[in-house]
Amino acid sequence: MSEVLRIENLKAYYIQILAGKKIYVKAVDNVNLTVRSNEIVGIIGESGCGKSTLARAILADFSPPLQYISGSVILRAKNGKELELHKLSRDMLRRYVWGVEMALVPQFAMNALTPTLRIRRIIMDIMKSHFENVEEEKVVERASKIFQSIGLPGDVVDRYPFELSGGMRQRVVLGLVAMLGPSIMIADEPTSALDVSTQKIVLKTILDLKKQGYVGSIIFITHEIGAARQIATRFNVMYAGKIVEEAPTEEFIEKPYHPYSSLLIRSIPDVAEVLYYGGSRMKKEFTSVAGAPPNLAEPPTGCRFHPRCPYAMNVCRREEPPMIHIESNRFVACWLYVKK
Repeated sequence: MSEVLRIENLKAYYIQILAGKKIYVKAVDNVNLTVRSNEIVGIIGESGCGKSTLARAILADFSPPLQYISGSVILRAKNGKELELHKLSRDMLRRYVWGVEMALVPQFAMNALTPTLRIRRIIMDIMKSHFENVEEEKVVERASKIFQSIGLPGDVVDRYPFELSGGMRQRVVLGLVAMLGPSIMIADEPTSALDVSTQKIVLKTILDLKKQGYVGSIIFITHEIGAARQIATRFNVMYAGKIVEEAPTEEFIEKPYHPYSSLLIRSIPDVAEVLYYGGSRMKKEFTSVAGAPPNLAEPPTGCRFHPRCPYAMNVCRREEPPMIHIESNRFVACWLYVKK
């Protein structure tokens, strides 16, 4: 599959001024990531690891206090041209990229709809911000078709957001994204704050939009490995502003390489029952990941996970591990796997 998005050595820091001194919070620090055509990539990790900031950085949404430091975000547009998003102005991004080429479903998207406007009005405002001479009848007809395809009543366009349940509002936002047919949809914690049955509906909605061709590739950001496992074909594990492991989903679940990945899986009840080590199947008890993600204004030297890692060595405290190729489609940044 061809690449639609390539992120190379991307750094995006929050800039804070404390006592007249600049503080750099390294939320996205030298991240490399690729997204291929029509695939679903999961980005997983604890809260506070930089996942949502990475979503903003992918969109090149660098507004204070978030600042672009270095690296590149390269998108292959629908017309086949490569766009260096980090070099475009906000006006260019807003008009030609956001929504049309790449769209974000933000955290708590159910609260993103203006409560005093009917869904019809919200749809028209979105379309008019991107296109001229928009015909309301045709737009509403298309919106109704999309809403019905994801299990919403066709007349939802004439309702106010407060008349809808949380799950319905979430699906309306997903439907609004589909209206513009982006080649990449970034879903940031789309199942957070939803009950289990509603989560299942939202996941099905995302898959349905992809199967029906309303969206292309999907970047699925979550701390819920169980949800990501149901939808993503490939995982990228993020910790303290860095990608520490990349692997196909089921291979990752069966045999995580990075110590953080292993502890993360074992902390989740629905995938913690069985892990595979060296080809043998072993029962593992539910556990928790000790400690908390570090302060990204003063991250640890070397590997950022070493203060919490049960396998930490001296080199882990001194030097940052390189991302190395372990086996087919498996990459990990850990000194345990670097040949001495």
